[in-house]
Amino acid sequence: MILEAVMLNVRPNLENDFESAFQQASSIVASMDGYLSHELHRCLEVQGKYLLLIRWKTLEAHTIGFRNSIEYQQWKKLLHHFYEPFPIVEHFENIF
Repeated sequence: MILEAVMLNVRPNLENDFESAFQQASSIVASMDGYLSHELHRCLEVQGKYLLLIRWKTLEAHTIGFRNSIEYQQWKKLLHHFYEPFPIVEHFENIF
């Protein structure tokens, strides 16, 4: 299992719109081969900051399967315009 972790900074005053769009986008990522689960967490201390965690069966399920899919284009269209700055995506593996 691979954990994708992304810190998202949403443009000011767009948090509600982002959360609504993310609800729509959730079904897109959940439909992908190799997808296991995801969580979106809102930061308590910093307005507009979110932590996105997505679990994939393999790294390639995300980096190749999802990112090269038509569905990813829909994901981008729904979500990418909310971010400032654009987020860095990192992948982690469980060692314990």
